[in-house]
Amino acid sequence: MANKSMLPALSMRPGWPFGRLADWSSEFENFFDDFARRRSLLPSDGVQEFNPSIDIAETGDAIDMTAELPGCDPKDVEISVTGQTVTIRGEKKAESERKDKNWHMVERSYGAFSRSIPLGFNVDPAKVDATYDKGVLKVHVMKPPEAKNETKKITIKS
Repeated sequence: MANKSMLPALSMRPGWPFGRLADWSSEFENFFDDFARRRSLLPSDGVQEFNPSIDIAETGDAIDMTAELPGCDPKDVEISVTGQTVTIRGEKKAESERKDKNWHMVERSYGAFSRSIPLGFNVDPAKVDATYDKGVLKVHVMKPPEAKNETKKITIKS
């Protein structure tokens, strides 16, 4: 029997949980890219970089963004609108008592962050609302009428 790899054959089997091998390989690479984005592999001063996760959802008339900002004070967070982009920036400040202890492990992240989200339509700053509760920032952006995905019925004339 020829010395051939079994992986391509296995990836074509019906019901194989990861689908085609190429798709699985791409997902595997995306996992590590996402991990590296969230956690600096070479943290400065023993503290990992803080890069909040953001969920973005769309309804017919709005875009909703939810950012996890545990340990951030809302007065250290700023939301700005420029053209078609919403930017969330701020800082998660480290505890001042860190230097007085003999630390064995530090996994929490601190530092300044900035995330810009392009929306594909001009944002009216007057139609952006933000709330902060229990470490979760919610930003609600109303779409302008021309950006709404409304279905309109057309009457056929005879």
